[in-house]
Amino acid sequence: MKARERKRARLVARYAEKRAALKAAGDWDALQKLPPNSAAVRMHNRCQITGRPRGYMRQFGISRVLFRKMALAGKIPGVKKASW
Repeated sequence: MKARERKRARLVARYAEKRAALKAAGDWDALQKLPPNSAAVRMHNRCQITGRPRGYMRQFGISRVLFRKMALAGKIPGVKKASW
């Protein structure tokens, strides 16, 4: 899944200017002919370590499950265990 997301990121970067120009011109037919994965909406936030798509914590770039494990192991400074 991580490789698929990297491929989508490359497609989004490649077609970003073209998509913006077509949107500004209002050429919806040409826009629809572009690859569907070239839209930025198709990108998912994924955990950088495990690739988990759900429970993503944007501030840390990892999932909530991995965050909890790392916090309990003392690998994330400044985090105290509350009632979780």
